[in-house]
Amino acid sequence: MSDDETAGVLALARRIALAAGAIQRERFETGVSVATKSSAIDLVTEVDHACEKAIVESIQGERPDDAILAEEGHGEDTDGREWRWVIDPLDGTTNYAHGYPRFCVSIGVERNRVREVGVVYDPLLDELYHAVRGGGAWLGERSLSVSTCSELGSALVATGFAYDVHRNSRESAACFASMLEAARGIRRDGSAALDLCYVAAGRFDAYWELKLHPWDVCAGNLIVEEAGGRVTAADGGPAPANGSSVLASNGRIHDQVLERLQSAGGDAGASS
Repeated sequence: MSDDETAGVLALARRIALAAGAIQRERFETGVSVATKSSAIDLVTEVDHACEKAIVESIQGERPDDAILAEEGHGEDTDGREWRWVIDPLDGTTNYAHGYPRFCVSIGVERNRVREVGVVYDPLLDELYHAVRGGGAWLGERSLSVSTCSELGSALVATGFAYDVHRNSRESAACFASMLEAARGIRRDGSAALDLCYVAAGRFDAYWELKLHPWDVCAGNLIVEEAGGRVTAADGGPAPANGSSVLASNGRIHDQVLERLQSAGGDAGASS
């Protein structure tokens, strides 16, 4: 742990992730109200808002000078603040709305715009992932390490599709088809934060997705890096903080996945 303040930020992030996860667990499959945002498949529920409200109020109560970027718009993303919280209160909302048990809370914290703390909580499996820059990645009390798979043909990889996939499916379909030909298996589970944590835990060997947002990747990218993995944009450039694309892997198969994505045209806008 780098200092006492970082330790306090981590403790707060863990505590509020567990509290938000408890809301999700309590309300799961109870008939929550659902609305749409940018498209018919971009959903938001009353649980998203309840979780975000609880998270933001806790941060503001204990750290009122911190900036907050939250998916549903609570809090203030004030410029010039040392600490910035990047929050997805319910990652996997479509899953949640359909009763599919793959969702989580994702809380990333930047210090001077550098990822410093990452916490992801899966409330149904009761799995709490966390990382601090320079301090490794953890699942509970277990230290995490990425897999040792060195061949794409032996790899289990994951992906996701953007909310505009119905209007712009060609690029996603080309990447998926290319990887389907090369990898042992592909999973598409609908939670970017959990997919990244699964790379960190060695459950997945790689994960890629286009057109994400900062709250999708802030925590998970740090957890992968601290587990010994590699995170870039889908074109191989530096991973963009805005989440416009991500390729996370164990490092050993990164270039093989990258070659497949590039050959399929999956790097459009990746480093924007």
